[in-house]
Amino acid sequence: SVVYNKKQAQMNDATKNVTLFGVDISRFNKARQFFICTCGIFSFYLLYGYYQERIFLIPGFKPHGWFLTLVQFAFYTCFSVIESLALSIKLERRIPMKTYFILAFLTVGTMGMSNASVGYLNYPTQVIFKCCKLIPVMIGGILIQGKRYATLDFISCLCMSVGLTLFVLADSAVQPNFNITGIIMMSLALCSDAAIGNVQEKNMKSFKPSNTEVVLYSYGIGFCYMFVILMFTGSLQAGFMYYLKNPLETYGYSLVFSLTGYLGISFVLTFIRLFGALMTVTVTTCRKALTIIISFTVFSKPFTIQYLWSGCIVLLGIFLNVYKKNEQIMNTKILSMIHWLSNKLNSQHYGKMVQQV
Repeated sequence: SVVYNKKQAQMNDATKNVTLFGVDISRFNKARQFFICTCGIFSFYLLYGYYQERIFLIPGFKPHGWFLTLVQFAFYTCFSVIESLALSIKLERRIPMKTYFILAFLTVGTMGMSNASVGYLNYPTQVIFKCCKLIPVMIGGILIQGKRYATLDFISCLCMSVGLTLFVLADSAVQPNFNITGIIMMSLALCSDAAIGNVQEKNMKSFKPSNTEVVLYSYGIGFCYMFVILMFTGSLQAGFMYYLKNPLETYGYSLVFSLTGYLGISFVLTFIRLFGALMTVTVTTCRKALTIIISFTVFSKPFTIQYLWSGCIVLLGIFLNVYKKNEQIMNTKILSMIHWLSNKLNSQHYGKMVQQV
């Protein structure tokens, strides 16, 4: 996915025209824009999560997570070409090709590992892992760039680490088919995802490419990587033959899974431009929480109360991280809310006194 930092989001927000699939939504008021983008994010990403979990319930699908990634990359590449042709977007390349080779490699790592881990890991645990991207980002920042972080950043990271550990321990206690392979895969996926963020952020600021360009080259080159890797490992033929046995179900689910993911990215990017990083993190975190609830509701699986409170610890870590990045804005909003509640309570108290008199 394409990563925008806070400054970039503010810059985009200042532009007059914001289009979504060729439709200028900047003419709508803020409430309608928020409603459209939020509905899009929730609708498409909830479907994305549902089909990602559902496809692995097909008998015998578990070993073919990497082939699913190959199919997904092919669909993403096709979607970006179709979008550029339909909306007359020029596909002139701005980012150097060598950078795209790196981006594609990291994208293969994060999406391939993430998809393959579903075959070994309880899906809610995978979603919790995705919420904890800050952990490898901070570790990489300290070891590679020598960055210094505030105390609140470390507390946030600690909350995420503790919550994630407790969630995994709960998973291992109640899941009869718990497999450490899924944990390793998601850890590697998180590291790749954190690296993607740094590479994309730097190049998006320097070269200002279109979203379609980044998606086309990242996933197009990634498809070539995946094709060669699967061909040499023998997974290409095995995956192709498996899909061929039941093409309607396998390719059908893969198509919907890929399409919802691609459309979801567009809504997230538009939301960032309109409302900034703080509101985007809030909405996407709520979406992930709802994804976990739906997973437990729709797909029958063991449940323990430890899932609930360990997940809350992770959410606390996310909140602290968002608060640290937007301290001044959030302090203003919190004080405004306290002031509003105080006035409300005072007016009610005054009303009761008048009635008594």
